[in-house]
Amino acid sequence: MKYVLVTGGVVSGLGKGVTASSIGVVLKACGLRITSIKIDPYLNTDAGTMSPFEHGEVFVLDDGGEVDLDLGNYERFLDIKLTRDNNITTGKIYQSVIDKERKGEYLGKTVQVVPHITNAIQEWIERVAMIPVDGKEGPADVCVIELGGTIGDIESMPFIEALGQFSYRVGPGNFCLVHVSLVPVLNVVGEQKTKPTQHSVRGLRGLGLTPNILACRSTKELEDNVKEKLSQFCHVPATNIVTLYDVSNIWRIPLLLRDQKAHEAILKVLNLEKVESITQEPKLDEWVARASIFDTLQDTVRIAMVGKYTGLSDSYLSVLKALLHASVDCRRKLVIDWVASTDLEDSTAIEAPDAYKAAWDLLKGADGVLVPGGFGDRGVQGKILAAKYAREKNVPYLGICLGMQIAVVEFARHVMSLTDANSTEFDPNTKTPCVIFMPEGSKTHMGATMRLGSRRTFFKVADCKSAKLYGNVSFVDERHRHRYEVNPDMVAEFESAGLKFVGKDDTGRRMEIIELPNHRYFVGAQFHPEFKSRPSKPSPLFVGLIAAASGQLDRVLTDCRNGYVVASPKPFPKHTPVVHQNGHPKKLANGLSNGTYHVNGNGVHA
Repeated sequence: MKYVLVTGGVVSGLGKGVTASSIGVVLKACGLRITSIKIDPYLNTDAGTMSPFEHGEVFVLDDGGEVDLDLGNYERFLDIKLTRDNNITTGKIYQSVIDKERKGEYLGKTVQVVPHITNAIQEWIERVAMIPVDGKEGPADVCVIELGGTIGDIESMPFIEALGQFSYRVGPGNFCLVHVSLVPVLNVVGEQKTKPTQHSVRGLRGLGLTPNILACRSTKELEDNVKEKLSQFCHVPATNIVTLYDVSNIWRIPLLLRDQKAHEAILKVLNLEKVESITQEPKLDEWVARASIFDTLQDTVRIAMVGKYTGLSDSYLSVLKALLHASVDCRRKLVIDWVASTDLEDSTAIEAPDAYKAAWDLLKGADGVLVPGGFGDRGVQGKILAAKYAREKNVPYLGICLGMQIAVVEFARHVMSLTDANSTEFDPNTKTPCVIFMPEGSKTHMGATMRLGSRRTFFKVADCKSAKLYGNVSFVDERHRHRYEVNPDMVAEFESAGLKFVGKDDTGRRMEIIELPNHRYFVGAQFHPEFKSRPSKPSPLFVGLIAAASGQLDRVLTDCRNGYVVASPKPFPKHTPVVHQNGHPKKLANGLSNGTYHVNGNGVHA
């Protein structure tokens, strides 16, 4: 097994996750099998109880693991299925060591950070690296490890020590360290400054790790004299210094690495440059085509994202990526209109009339409406109003998890005239509980007590839009994360009023997909289809939303009847791209120019 460690210096949010994913893409394109591990130094056992404002979205895996959003990047870029153990946290490590101590497995020894915690980290890495994640038998060839945080953080010190020991244990030729750092350009002088990276590398070397490759984040490509200076002071060959400068879309990052021969440097460090079975030139034609197509898209499709965490786009990262995958599949330039659900509520009309008007103007100007998942009662009334608007005005609508539940509540209130209809999550004493707490859930413990992971949904209506989009299959496996469900005792009443539950679980008692048959596209899913969307295999329900919003749904459904499957890999047509400026790039929190953003925050996401 070969290991590639990706660390970060100077500041957080440089894009280590995207860099690690892109390294995996380039190595995979060389013919190697790749797996990934993300190390998060926080004390939480997992990301499940963390607010989206704290750490972005919680990504859910097939096995029910609630993990860091970077594992979503790995899965999307590499088209793999990771496990909960691929996300290592300080909490998990300490918990495993303490459990062993309580069982007496340390035979009376004084349990310490070194060697017990550091040994546990190394053993965890070696064990997880051997788990196949690409659907094939046997372990991968290379494990890409991302160390979260920034070099020098107190909480990451045990991991730094463990990784230093680990690099010595596996030996030269089996370990490659890629350090992602920042080379800022001061506006006053317009010069690329190397001192932050020099200090970062010095700190890394002082902790026992020496970088083999420097990946430098900057607004533009590094000048040759800057590379030479970094090489001299950081003791890294100039050929092993690559620039991750701002690009038009995220799919160009692997191409940057390829063009700067990063794969050659990594293969050389890992003693793989002369292995005959490994292609020395990565085959990235699909990535080139996709990136070029994205840059040339002109016809827009506007989607109103109605949520409660709209202040931080990373809160809905997988939803944004799924929308992007679907929009490229439909050859449309995606424009996201962020609508804070609280701004749609009547109380805002009194307290902040300008915000109220702006929110409704965005909603009414959108081609489609998406209400994503969430927890808590803040902004729920605004989401219900958004669902009501989409239903009454025949605007394409996709509700995910809570977005499906509030669509059911809205239908009960305004179509079935059940004015007190509600979810017991928001009103435990409601007389008309449309959405109820699941029997197997826990009301006392929050972590890992929801219905989590991959579950099977069976289609009950063969000719519904959802079944057609999925390729007319009898069932699908999608990932879940919820504590509440539609009240099965009210299903017959809903269906007689016109709301169809076209997808159910294996018992037939748990509702998974809703549709309004006479609506252009009104779909709700209890599961989270965004977690399994891939650039080459977009989520069918997201394709349905974008297709309906851009007037292409009839064609897509016809194609599905003729054997076309939305979520199957499709080759991109070869063409000579005509490059158009795609707005004004604005750097994201993760440091990578990821699509186009307007000054008011309502822009195109990549």
